[in-house]
Formats: sequence, C-alpha cells, structure tokens
Amino acid sequence: MGVRRIYVEKKPDFAIRAKELSGELRSYLGLKNLDNVRVLVRYDIENISYEDYQKSLGTIFCEPPLDICYESKFPHLESDFYFTVEYLPGQFDQRADSAIQCVKLLGSEDDINICSATTYIFSGQFSETDKESIRNYCINPVDSRIADESIPETLKTDFEMPNDVESIEGFITMDENALKDCYESLSLAMAFDDFKFIQDYLKNDENRNPSVTEIRVLDTYWSDHCRHTTFSTQLKDVSFEEGFFGVPVKESYERYLNDRKVLYKDKKDKKICLMDIALLAMKKLKADKILTDVEESDEINACSIVVPIVIDGRIEEWLINFKNETHNHPTEIEPFGGAATCLGGAIRDPLSGRTYVYQAMRITGAADPTLPIEKTMQGKLPQRKIVTGAAHGYSSYGNQIGLATGYVKEVYHPNYVAKRMEIGAVMGAAKRANVIRKTPDPGDIIVLLGGRTGRDGIGGATGSSKVHKTDSIMTAGAEVQKGNAPTERKIQRLFKRPEVTILIKKCNDFGAGGVSVAIGELADGLIIDLDKVPKKYAGLDGTEIAISESQERMAVVLSPESVEEFCKYAEEENLETSIVAKVLEEKRLQMTWRGKTIVDLSRAFLDTNGATSTTDVYVKAPNEEKNPFEYNNTEKNIEKRWLETVSDLNVASQKGLVEMFDSSIGAKSVLMPYGGKYQLSETQSMVAKLPLLNEESDAVTIMSYGFDPYLSSWSPYHGAMYAIVGSLSKIVAAGGDYKKVHFTFQEYFRRMTDSSTWGEPISALLGAYEAQMKLGLASIGGKDSMSGSFNDINVPPTLVSFAVAVGDNKNIISTELKNSGNKLYFVKLKRDKYDLPDFEYLKKIYCDIQTEITNKKIVSAFVLERNGIAEAVSKMCFGNMLGVSLKADEEILFSPEFGGFLLESESELDFEGASYLGEVIEEPKIIVNSEEISLDKILENWKKPLESVFPSVEEPENKEELEDKLYQAESIYIAKEKNALPRVFIPVMPGTNCEYDSIRAFRRAGASAEAFVFRNSSPLAIKESVEHYKNEIRNSQIIMFPGGFSAGDEPDGSAKFFATVFRNEVLKKEIEDLLLRDGLILGICNGFQTLIKLGLLPDGKIKAQEEFSATLARNTIGRHISKMAYLKVVSNKSPWLMNANLGDVYANPVSHGEGRFVAPKEIIDELFKNGQVATRYVDLNGNPTMCGEYNPNGSYAAIEGITSPDGRIFGKMAHSERRENGVAINVFEKQDLQIFESGVKYFR
Repeated sequence: MGVRRIYVEKKPDFAIRAKELSGELRSYLGLKNLDNVRVLVRYDIENISYEDYQKSLGTIFCEPPLDICYESKFPHLESDFYFTVEYLPGQFDQRADSAIQCVKLLGSEDDINICSATTYIFSGQFSETDKESIRNYCINPVDSRIADESIPETLKTDFEMPNDVESIEGFITMDENALKDCYESLSLAMAFDDFKFIQDYLKNDENRNPSVTEIRVLDTYWSDHCRHTTFSTQLKDVSFEEGFFGVPVKESYERYLNDRKVLYKDKKDKKICLMDIALLAMKKLKADKILTDVEESDEINACSIVVPIVIDGRIEEWLINFKNETHNHPTEIEPFGGAATCLGGAIRDPLSGRTYVYQAMRITGAADPTLPIEKTMQGKLPQRKIVTGAAHGYSSYGNQIGLATGYVKEVYHPNYVAKRMEIGAVMGAAKRANVIRKTPDPGDIIVLLGGRTGRDGIGGATGSSKVHKTDSIMTAGAEVQKGNAPTERKIQRLFKRPEVTILIKKCNDFGAGGVSVAIGELADGLIIDLDKVPKKYAGLDGTEIAISESQERMAVVLSPESVEEFCKYAEEENLETSIVAKVLEEKRLQMTWRGKTIVDLSRAFLDTNGATSTTDVYVKAPNEEKNPFEYNNTEKNIEKRWLETVSDLNVASQKGLVEMFDSSIGAKSVLMPYGGKYQLSETQSMVAKLPLLNEESDAVTIMSYGFDPYLSSWSPYHGAMYAIVGSLSKIVAAGGDYKKVHFTFQEYFRRMTDSSTWGEPISALLGAYEAQMKLGLASIGGKDSMSGSFNDINVPPTLVSFAVAVGDNKNIISTELKNSGNKLYFVKLKRDKYDLPDFEYLKKIYCDIQTEITNKKIVSAFVLERNGIAEAVSKMCFGNMLGVSLKADEEILFSPEFGGFLLESESELDFEGASYLGEVIEEPKIIVNSEEISLDKILENWKKPLESVFPSVEEPENKEELEDKLYQAESIYIAKEKNALPRVFIPVMPGTNCEYDSIRAFRRAGASAEAFVFRNSSPLAIKESVEHYKNEIRNSQIIMFPGGFSAGDEPDGSAKFFATVFRNEVLKKEIEDLLLRDGLILGICNGFQTLIKLGLLPDGKIKAQEEFSATLARNTIGRHISKMAYLKVVSNKSPWLMNANLGDVYANPVSHGEGRFVAPKEIIDELFKNGQVATRYVDLNGNPTMCGEYNPNGSYAAIEGITSPDGRIFGKMAHSERRENGVAINVFEKQDLQIFESGVKYFR
C-alpha cells in the first residue's frame, strides 16, 4: 500500500474559490492577462486498502454532484502556470486530520496517513514578475510553502531522536562580555538585565549552571505576554508637560498618589507602576465597600462576579465571567491562525474557571484595507490580506466551536499598519454551586486533557513580546499555531457537566506558555514528567515539550481519588487525558525528561518575574490647537457632508464582515447584529440570555465597548475616559443599569523606548482611573500588549473599555427606529473646560434614560461617537427604512458627541438634557430643516466603502423570476402507534455544536431528548459507539441530526464525517427499521447536509450520491453567512409542519458556509410536483427570490428545506431550533414554525 495521490476540483458552476481568486488577482494585482483560475485540493494517502480507497473516493474525498476527481495527475494546458501550496511541517492541517478520521470510520485499523495541499492553476500570459506576485499573494511564508509536485515514496517522517538537554557550561562564571555573547546567541525575549539576574541567582543561591530548558522556561515565564513585565516596571520620576489640557492629567496622578497612600499605608513593597494604576480603582472601591460582588479566588482565569439570578421563580447564585484577549503579533504575521487562536485563548480562560462560554465580541484595529497592494510596506502583508484572513480565522473558530459572536467591529486608523489589533472578548456563566475552588495539596494529581504538543507552538509567548521587524514574516513561522476548534468544543461539553466540575480543585488553560506556565502556575511545588505529555509526533526534546504553546488543552488539579472518575468522563466526551504532574510540599518547579531533572527552580525565584526594571516618565500635554471636540466647519452643503460622513471607513457598513460570524448559535442572542425588517440597523451592544438547558430566566448579560483611535491619539487621557463613558452609555442605551456595570480594559501601546513614550500608557490609565473613581465603578480585569511598533511607526495609544452588566430581558431595546410619528431627542453630555465629562450630570442622565426605557417610553436608542448625530440618525433609519424630519443646526448634526444619546420616544421626554430634535416619518428620507436627502442615497454611500473587501451580498448573474406556488396536501400522515413522550436521539460528532439547542427545543415541545457523543479515539471506541447508537436508535421514535461542522466541514465538504458514520451497515439498518415503525427524522443545517449525502433526502432511503443527485454546495458569496432569513411554508405535506400555516412567512436564523441547494431542473420540478419542497427563501413581499439579500446562499428555486416523499424526513438550512422567547427581538417577523411541537404532536 504505497502513496496514492488524488486531486479534487469543483465543477465550474461550484468553483466559488477559483472565481473569487480570479477576481482578486484581476482587481487587486491588476493581472489583465489572466484568463482563468482553477483550484484543486490534493490528497496524498498512505496505508489504505484498495477497498477502502474505492469507497472513500466518492464519499469522503469528493462529492459526485459537485466535484471532479483526478487520480495521480490533473489535466492542464502546457502553457498553464501552476504550483501547489502545503502547510509547513508541524502545522495542524484540519483537512488532512478530518480525512484520516473519516477513513478510519470505514473499519480499517491500519495506521492511515494523509497529507493535503492546494494546487493553483492559472491560464493566461504572465511575466516572471506576474508569477512572483501571484505566488506571494497565495502563499504566506509564516505557515505555508511551495510543495514538491512529485509523489513521495512514503508520507512517514523519520524524526531524529533528540539529544539530552544540555547545561550551559561555565554560565555562572562568565564575565559580562561572555554573558552578553551567550545572551545574544539564544535570541531571548527577556532583557539582558534579566539574564544577569539569573546568573546572580544561580551563582549565589544554587551554585550551578542552568540547563537550556531552564533558560527557555524563564524566558517564557517572564515574558511580557505572560508576566506583564512592562506594566510592572517601576515608575520613578513622573513629570508632566505644562499645558492647558495637561492640568487634569497631573491632578489625576496626584489623586492616585493620595489614594494609594490611604490604601497601602506605609507598605514599602508597593511600587508605583502601570499595573498599580490599572488596579488601584478596583482596590479602592473594594476597600470602600462599593465593589462587593467580585468573586475572590486564587484562580485568576477571568473576571468573575457573583450574581443572584431568578430562575423559574427561585433565586440562585451564578458566576458571570468575562475576559478579553489579544493576538496582535500572531494575527499580524499569520492572520487566520492568529485570529482563530485569539478566540480560542479567550474562551479557555473562563472555561478553565468552569464557566460555559456562550457569547463573544470581536474588536479589531487595522489600517485602510482598500488601499492598492503596491502601497504595502516591505515586511508586511497587505492590509486586505490581514483583515480578510483574520476575519476568516476568528469566524471559523467561533462558528465551529458553537459560540455566538454577538458584536463585531473593525476600527480603522493608519497607524495600525504598525501592528494589527485583534481582540476577542467573551462571556461565560455557571451556577456557583457547580464550581469548586480549592488550594492544591501535596500529593494531588495534575491531569492534562485535550490536544497534543508539537513544534508549531514554540515561541508563542516570547514571540508576542518581541519587536516586529521587517524580516519577522519570514522567520516567525513556529510562533503561530492553527486552532482545532472541535477539540475545544469537547472540553466545553466536558466542563458543562456539574459532575465533572465539582471534582476539579483548580484549573489552568494552556496558552502561549505551554506546560511551563499552564502547569507551573497551578501550585507552588510541582514535579512534571514531560515524557507523559502527549505529543503530535516523535522527536521533540524536553525543552520543546516544556515551552511549546498548546491550543485546546487544560491542566486540572484533582485529588488522587478523583482521577479515575474524571478520566472516565473525559473519555465519554472523546477527550484524551494524561497524568503528567504531582503537587509537592517543597516550593520548587521541577521537570523531568528521560528520567533526568532538566528544570529545578525555586518558586520564590520564579515569582520575582526577573530583574526589577525602572524608568522615568514624561507626560506630554495634548495639543490645544487640534482639539477633536471642536466643530469642523467645512462649508459643504448638508447633503454632501452627510454622504461623506456615512462613507467614512469607521462609519461605513461592515455587514459583509459581521455576517461571517455565527450570531445565533445557542439560541440566546437577544439582539441580532442588524435589526429592523431590512436588517440594516447595527446594534451597539451584545445581549444574551444565560445558557440554561431546561430552565427559564429573564436575566441577560450585556457587553459593549468604547474606544476612538483619533481621540486617543490626541489625548490618551481623554481617549480612555471617553472609552469608558462610551461603553457605559451603550449599556444604558440597550436597557441596562449603569450601576451594575463592571469593566475590563484592553491596553495596547507602542514599545516603550524613552520617558515620553511611557507617558502615553500612564496618561490613558490615569484617565481610566479618574473615570472609575467618579463613577464608582471598577475595571476588574484586563490585558495589556506593549509591542505595537514597526520600525518608526507606532499604533495609536489604545485603551479599549469593555463594559458588562447583568440586566432584565424585558427592558432590552434596540437601535432601529420603530414607528412614524415617534419623537427624536438628543441628549448631549455636559463637558467641563477641559472637555471632560461632568460625571454627576452623566449619572443623572443615565438614571433618567433607564427610567424611561423601563417605562416603555423610549423604544430605541443610539450612542453618539465622533461622527455625531448624522451617523446615529442614518443607522437608526436603515433598519426599517423610516425617515426623519429634523429641526437642527448643521453644527449639532456633525459635531463629535462622545457618549451622548439619540433617543426615539413614543411620547414627550421631559428630563433635563433631553432636547427635542425632530420626529420619525414614513417616507424614506432625511429632512433637515427644508433640505431633503434620500435615505436610499445615504444607504448606498454607507454600503460602498468596504464592499470590495467584505462583500455583503452576491447577486446571481441571472435574476430569474420564480413562480410562487403552494402545495396543499390532501392529508398528512400520522403515526399509527401513539406515544405521549416520544424519545429523540441526537447524535454528536466531532464538530457538532447545535445539540444543546436541539435538546432544549424538543424538551420544550414535550419530548424526551438526549444527545450522545460518537467516540472515535480508537477502533474499539468506534465499535462501542456504533453499538451504542444502534441501541439508542432502536429505542427512539425520532432522530435529530443537529447542526455544526462535523469534522470541521472537512475534508473539503460538509457532513462527510456524519454521513460516513451512518453508512455503517448496522446503523443503516436501524434507520430503515425506525422508518418502518413510523419514525421521524429531522436534519437542520449540518444535519440537512447529512441527510442529503446519505440519500435520505430527497429519496427517503440511504443510497450513494450520483453525479446528478441533489446536494448542498458552497454559498455563492464564497463564505459563511449568518443572518435572519425569511422563509415561506409552501407545502403542508410533512407532519413536521402541521402547526405552521401554509403560505405564511417566518424569520429564522441561517448560519452556514454550504447551504446552496442545487439539483438538475428535472429533480427540482419533481420535488415541487410531489410537494417535497417544504420551505423557500422569500423577500419582504413574500415572493420566492434569487436575490442575494434574501436568498443568502443562492439556492436553486430559492429552496430552503425539502422532505422525503412521505414527508417524514425533513431537512432545512435555517435554524428553527434557535427560536426562543426573548431572542432576536430586533427582527420583526414571526419566528416559530412549531416544527418540534409538530413532531411531538405526530405521535400523540
């Protein structure tokens, strides 16, 4: 069984990526002589039997209706230019990994090996320069390379056995010059003073030389990424430039000094540093008994507050966790992997705190992505590649793991060309009684669970702490891992089980520091056996195992008697576990490898975090002549000014970006990202119900952000203060109570080089400190990143404020205007002579607005920012295309009004500060005094700027008019055998993420529903899972195939893993038997894809797909799409639709990358004739359409869902299981098709 090679190419009608790439190369690179582009997926396969190879060709590696498969060679013209791209050795390849998992399901116990690559073929006439441009565009050297075109003899890699870890001989006796040479030879992230500090310690305290591993561990442990060394630098002489706007900055510093004197008394060890300024407001408010709800714990996984929640009428204490994370450096050099692992890392922090993560926010910073490629700086990826690659990476990870991304915003500023900003912020929650926190005891066991270690993560922490140089993109390949979201989903499932979490004494996630930090932080005394750490491949030495970054892994502390039980639960979730360490009495961190101790460091020395650093600080005063609060009179007419405002990159539509992210998974998103019947009014906060499975609660969490890079560039002090105010105002505008808010900050600054550069972060932190103290609200967490420099360019001083509150769903409002005749009010924030907020007035305004929202007078609200009322009015109008008539001076419309409000009220507002501005009108236009501007024209200008970067819609070449027809069934089949409590079997594959939503939907409808994990970690696990599934199907009346990304929608296609499992003859027979006994089958999204690939749809029986079978193809827009779709019930043949009304329209969320129903015309005609087309995509008039705005995936004949001939098998793309009371309240259409109730009714 040698290496077999196959190439898989999409048929021309479905070659979406090839068409996209062709368009990009023509428009972006200017390749006018490019005739055609082809994209082929290449697989090299080893150790597969001929029988399994033949089986897998048309089921796993290619899909006959969509793909063409070539064995060994692919056809091409002699003049074609082509090359093949593969990942660098050691990078995680999800496609190859999923292919291996699928092939193993066929029953083979051989050690199957598969490698994947992508072949690009270009037809046309190209110069050598053109060819080089194409290669550079298609290949990021950080993670990929040109592959050899010859077929290898074997795919096995012979790894050299590593040498024993060496000591650095003579280290403690080196003079300074020799020590400097040694330091430079190791390319460390730590400073030379830290290196000397290590020498002094080892010479004077231990009298020995270090091992190489110890130096690398200390470099990782003390990195800025892991230990905030810049924020911990002692600030000595802090001086302030004289200047008008500098006065309040200096006053805030004096207030800080006075407050710390009161708080710390005469404690000598409390040094002044950025970290102290960042934390002091929280400490002071705690000391003053104002901040009382923070969970106090030795575990610092995420911000954690204790909140009483009313659930089903009773009060329970819950932990609400939130965390923000950045991956600026990794995303800059490898956008997809860096952004994906940004989210993965953010999730793991509250997850390690044993809370279930249910909603995410993404805030990013970039330079202008619309600039032509020739303006790309040397040593940089083009901004367009960065922003699109990062969006795909973050969304791919979140969509796969099943995390609702409730808010997405990209902030543009030219100085983010220095280094991208990539922030992920997440919300998590758990019942407090299910979380146990204990101090580890000597003898306790450390269990590692989840993914394996490889070389691909070495340098994750230290790389993030280094300067980004021109050659970084060529040399940093090992610093950015690829994420494996399905594995992290398994950990989420495991930690959602209370019987598991109550066993865990302490937990830490594996991040950039790998074993050394993740396990090293769990207890003061530890011995870690590196030989027990699971590895992706052989050949790693002890140092590599100790420091390699590790995605999707956790380390948990367990008492010895709990280990067996914990590992059993992990196995049930298809997770690998290993006992790797033990807690010791002696306070030392020890690591062994090959039976030898290679790390043995004192905990006290580790905790020093290196040599003490000091610096002086000089704080510059903001420029009085460039005050951003002043009105800029351009002398342009109102229409031109208005259109320019909505065309600003920071105002313009980002709908094409936002809709890449699944916003509805979990069925808890109270607000969809865009509201109104046109889904065009963007929200400013994300709001979610708590992740309850069987219970009900009106409690919601609200998260918002605040930050303006231009304001912060003028004054970091003002920027930070208004970031806090902006985030707080958005909580109030959504219906939250400002008094219940907690903050977490993201600081991102240039690399510190002299005293004046230190002035930027201290100024920002002082602004934040002043705001917190005057509001009586604290930031209880945060993340700093201090490496935002590239050559002589620095990122804008950045302090992003994230505000979080727990609120009541009944009080939540959205941003879109509701009804004509309603009144509009402008609430301006009072500012003092330094243009700082009047906080007493602000708090009163917040209370007044909250009262009127609770009283149902205020029905929509929008918080103003740099572009003032013009931006706010436009965005509020778009959702329902209602107009406004305003009576206002031009200055009011276009002036910056950070933190102010625009309010829509059903009646007069009479509180102080609420100024009448105008009213809502039915006509889609904006009237200012006597001047009119068409709302359509404003909308067009708003949509245009970023459409070429993030397309929001793909219109078909031929917009055919579709016939609107309904099928009236003469009768609906009903089960002969009745069952008051039908049992629903829900299979869970690697990558499934909709099982909880499906369980909840069926249980709410009156069924008994359970989900069962298919374990595939070994041939025995597969065999046991098949047997288990057989018994579950036999004892069930309904099978529900849930949504998700089975095996990550790989290899190159959705639901292949799912379908391969159920082609097993044992399970195939059970499905047939279930149908014979009047059973029902439902498949949604990935489940629909499964039914199609199995042949259960449209034919009602399991059969192989043929070349002209119906199937589901990639969306015409070429990406994942998440939004609300309008669906019309066009047949009542199926029992699944008994409770829906024929001809009625329902709004359901769609979220998929492959949902385009395609089939030959003859099959489609037959489906309509038989009444098997159940639901169709329709426009706002209820007409089936090919328009991309309403038929989001480009489905033929606008088909959304179909049934089997008898109607008992139903598959659809839109997520009906995500409908719940109080969810998607800003989308106006009935949402409940009553599918699950109908399924239960069928048996009663």
